[in-house]
Amino acid sequence: MSQKAFVFPGQGSQTVGMGKELYERFASAKAVFDMADEALGFSITKMCFEGPEEELRKTFNTQPAILTMSIACYEVLKEHGIEPDIVAGHSLGEYSALVAAGSLEFADAVRLVRKRGQFMQEAVPLGEGSMAAILGVERDLVVEVCQKAQQEFGAVQAVNFNCPGQIVIAGQAHAVEKAVELLKAAGAKRAVMLPVSAPFHSTLMQPAAQRLAG
Repeated sequence: MSQKAFVFPGQGSQTVGMGKELYERFASAKAVFDMADEALGFSITKMCFEGPEEELRKTFNTQPAILTMSIACYEVLKEHGIEPDIVAGHSLGEYSALVAAGSLEFADAVRLVRKRGQFMQEAVPLGEGSMAAILGVERDLVVEVCQKAQQEFGAVQAVNFNCPGQIVIAGQAHAVEKAVELLKAAGAKRAVMLPVSAPFHSTLMQPAAQRLAG
């Protein structure tokens, strides 16, 4: 018998308008959005549906928004008899997976990721950090180029090894830009700047990790 896995997304997958159709068509999805609004004390629903985009991409908004959207989708699928045998998540998506697994209450999770996002944004002010997906180059070369760029331009590291040929780098904005230039010159097929507001998974996030652990 085949098994089903649900893998929940992390930041960068947000878009203005997400969830609106689910909200309007399914009571189970509407209940999730309504619960998020109540738990947060403001309308994350309105931000998901209407933006503006520059607000939605701020990590303290992005994280509860994507979590809410993910669980709304999950509840609709479950309502239709589609349930996973295993769940996982990428970064923020780990919290969605914990909710789906019944290990964390949704209201607690949405408040937690809002706080997580605040800590992460405060660790690196808006505009000072960035991330880029590097396509079509070996991981060892990405690591090597980032190390060289870091010595000259500032903090930048390979942080997410998504799959062979797709590696995400993160760090100080100028250093990321320089690393991207070097990687393109070294043969990378493509580099995509990610729509995020901080350099997630890099060493620059250490202050946020310490605050969240406390």
